[in-house]
Amino acid sequence: MKKTVLTIALATGPMVLSAAETGPGCGWGSILMDGQSGVAPSVLAATTNGTFGNQTFGMTSGTAGCDTSVPIHRAAADFLDDNMEKVARDMSAGQGESLETLAKLMGIQGQDKEIFFSVTHENFSVIFPNDSVGSTEVMAALQEVLKKEPRLARYLG
Repeated sequence: MKKTVLTIALATGPMVLSAAETGPGCGWGSILMDGQSGVAPSVLAATTNGTFGNQTFGMTSGTAGCDTSVPIHRAAADFLDDNMEKVARDMSAGQGESLETLAKLMGIQGQDKEIFFSVTHENFSVIFPNDSVGSTEVMAALQEVLKKEPRLARYLG
């Protein structure tokens, strides 16, 4: 039992600490803890969101308390802030659900997604220069990379 609790704590630790500072975002956990404030409800909401992995689906479909009407770059930045590790993993592979969601939130059209995946993969070390980079720096680097690709620069505003 102690090993299970320790494993869960280690697996969700970074996410939980992030949620305690910025809030858990949207997802089933956020719905369950709606109206409650403080670190404990935020941690429980973030843990639930992370355990069930429902934020990505909610962000693309507008379900689970996720608002798809917010401006694209704000929604993309919020998603990136809540899902840095997943986006980094997918970007390093050049594909994946989190990278797909980021592309959708940035307004990348279907015909340009493959180039988005390719460009972000090729520039992974520019976008994520180290393990301690924050989401604001990642978003700024991503925008700089996209500016250099004519088919993608049009999505920057």
